[in-house]
Parts: sequence; structure tokens; C-alpha cells
Amino acid sequence: MTASVLKKLPESALSITALRRQAEARLRELEGLRPPQPDVPRSVADSRRLVHELQVHQVELEMQNAELRQARDNLEVALENYTDLYDFAPVGYFTLAVDGSIQFVNLTGANLVGMERTRLVGRSLAQLFTPEWRPAFRAFLKQVFASHAKQSGDFELLRPGQPPLNVNLEAQHFADRPECRAVMIDITERKQAEGAQRRMEVLGGANLKLRREIIRRQAVEASLKQSQQQQSRLLAQSRQAQAQARFLSRKVLRAQEEERKRISRELHDVIAQTLTTINVRLAALKKDASLNVHGIDRSIARTQRMVEKSVNVVHAFARELRPAVLDDLGLIPALHSFVKQFSKRTRILVHLKVFAGIERMDNTKRTVLYRVAQEALANVARHAKAGRVEVNIEKLDHSARMEIKDDGKSFEVLRALNSRGNRRLGLLGMRERVDMVGGTFGVESAPGQGTIVRVEIPFARRAGKSARKISGRSKLKRT
Repeated sequence: MTASVLKKLPESALSITALRRQAEARLRELEGLRPPQPDVPRSVADSRRLVHELQVHQVELEMQNAELRQARDNLEVALENYTDLYDFAPVGYFTLAVDGSIQFVNLTGANLVGMERTRLVGRSLAQLFTPEWRPAFRAFLKQVFASHAKQSGDFELLRPGQPPLNVNLEAQHFADRPECRAVMIDITERKQAEGAQRRMEVLGGANLKLRREIIRRQAVEASLKQSQQQQSRLLAQSRQAQAQARFLSRKVLRAQEEERKRISRELHDVIAQTLTTINVRLAALKKDASLNVHGIDRSIARTQRMVEKSVNVVHAFARELRPAVLDDLGLIPALHSFVKQFSKRTRILVHLKVFAGIERMDNTKRTVLYRVAQEALANVARHAKAGRVEVNIEKLDHSARMEIKDDGKSFEVLRALNSRGNRRLGLLGMRERVDMVGGTFGVESAPGQGTIVRVEIPFARRAGKSARKISGRSKLKRT
């Protein structure tokens, strides 16, 4: 045949022609090995041609048989490879119909299910899952056949006589067949690891909460200890304050008794004697009125002076008890009057400076300022040996501050507070008065700088404001 004719033959015909050519070439090789034959008649030639054709056909058959044996060997190898790849794959392969029945399954899939392969073919895969997972698998299978995309889901496989197995299915629908190929993987270890991880996270969260709770309780415990210490300090301060209050009460009672004794003596020694003398004078005047008319005027004058002296003594007692000018005219005139009399009596120079708005403060607070100034100047006269005192009352934002500063000797404030003398009574009395109106009281005393008594009283009373404060800077004690 020509090349053009060979091109038009089908592939099978071309392979047969090529096989014949190979057979003829093989036969020529065999004939070339034979000795040359003598010429024979035509009939013999035809016979030989026939024999040649038979021989060629025999060679063709032998070659085809060899190719078939080779193809069989290749198929056996391919089948063995397929068996290794399919049946002994590390994952389970399932071929499922639309209704979920198993068409094919490999050995790994049968082992995962826990049943023989012959018993699985034709059985519904949904029945192999636990009852609570079967609706989810049916929905999964419906989604697989509704799309050509690969679908994946986790399920729980029910195995007879064994605990359930967690598996993952990946399935994809064949485009040309009503079947799908599903790959089943055992994810039990992964699920267990995920569960362990979740438990670790829960434990970690619990540990974190526990550490936070421990820290919180430690903080609460420290706060409780601090509160207990604070309560202990407050209790000690309260007991000290109670002791001071009891001591102050006793001192006040003694002071009141002493003051009453003094006033009683003064009234008995001065007023009573003066009034008795006046009574005697009046009786004498009654007798002398008829005898000595000219001496009556002198007797009346002496009697009037006695009456005036008695009145002055009574006024002095009244001023010491409560200066009337404080109620009638105000704090500034009362302080001016007291300072003037104090300077005249002690010969200590006192400089007074007060802002006019202090008179708008209520009467109780003005009285406290007056009594503190009175007691502080009395202490200066008794102990400080000062030559000059400055009394300054100034206005702050929400309060009035009074400072009484002298240039005398310093003293130890805390020692004076802890002493049993009258000095402590004066300091405590001033502090109690200031505390009563919600103010603050302080004392500073240092060598070479004298003493400063500082009082600050708010215009309006502030809730929770404590005035129990005495500060001191001292190296020397007043003598």
C-alpha cells in the first residue's frame, strides 16, 4: 500500500499492516538463514507462496500473543498498584449513590466502619452514623449532589461493640454519573486534641481567674490588715481622746470650782465688806443727820465712792465672765478693748489686724475667736516673756484664719500636751472650742522664732471636718 492509502486507513488497520510488515521482515530474516532452494514449477511456487502467507500469519499471531502477554502483565501490575492505592489507602473511599447507599468501599473504609466490605455494599451510609448525626449527613449528601464543588463535614460513626468514632467526610459529585466519591478520615485523635486544648484553655482561664482571685484576696487581706491597723490607731487615738476628755472635764470642773471660790472670795472680801461699810455709813449718817449737818456732805461723798467701787468690781467680774461689748458691738471692738487692757496690764506691745468682714460670721464662731485670743495672750503673759505679739485675722477663700505670733521663748508642744499642768488645759481648751465650730487648730514653736497659734474657722460648717490637729516644732520648753 502507498503512504496516502495508509494514512486513510483506521488506526486498527494501520496497526495490522505494521504488524504484517514486521512479520514479513521477521520471516525474511528466517529465510535468509535457510540455504537457497532450486527453481520449482509454478504450482510449487504457489504452494510456497501459500506456505509463506501461513508463516507470516503465524509470526503475526506469535507477535500478537507476545503483546497480549505483555499487556496482561501490565494490567496485573496496574491492578496490583490500584489495589495498593485503593484498598490499602490511609483513608476510607466510598462511592455513594444519590440515596446514600454504598456502591463501592475500600478496605480502609470497611475497617473504619468495623464491618466486612461485602456487608457494606448496598447499605445506606447514613445508618452507620449515630442517630443524632443522621439528619446532618442527609443534609450534607443533598448538598453534595446539588453542587459539583467539594463538600466537607464532621460526623460521629457508630461502630458495634466499640465507642463512636469521629470522622471527617469530603465528598464530590461525579459530573457524568449519579454517584459521588467520599473520603472518610478518622479525626478522633484530632477531636481529642481539640477537646484537650479546650480543656486546657478552660483550665487556663480558670487558673487566670484563680490567680486574679488570689491577687484580689491578697489585696483585700492587705486592706483588712491596713484597716485593722488603722482601726487600732483610731482606737488608740479614741482612747487617748477619751482620756483627754475625762482629764479636761476634771480640769474644767476644778477650774470652775476655783473660779467660783475666787469670785466668792472677791464678793465676800470686796463687795460684802464694801456694802457693810456702806450700811454702817448710812446708819451713822442717820444719827449724825440731826447733830452735824455740815459733815453730811463729806460722808455722802465717801459712801458714793464706795458704791462706785463696788459697781466697778461687779463690772470687772462681768467682763471676765462675758464681755458685753462682744455682744453689743462685735468682735473687733471687743478685741481692741481686750488688747488695750492686756497691754496696759502686762506692758507687752500687741499689734492687732482684723478684716472688717469678720463681723458677718455668726456669733458662736466670733466668740471662739475671742476666747482663743484671750487664752493665747494669757499664755504669753504667763510663760513666754515676750515683748511683742501680733494678732492677725485674715480672710481666705472659704474661711477665716487667725494667727497669734509672739517673740518669746519656745516650748515643746507635745510635751506640753502630755503634761498634767494648766498649760495642757489651755491648749486643749482652745482646741476643743475650735473643734466645736468645725475649724482647725495648730501650734508651732521653735527656738529663736517664738510661738504661733493658728486657728482656721470656715464661714459655713463643713461636714466631716475634724479640728483635732495640733502641730508642733519645738526644742525648748518654756520656763
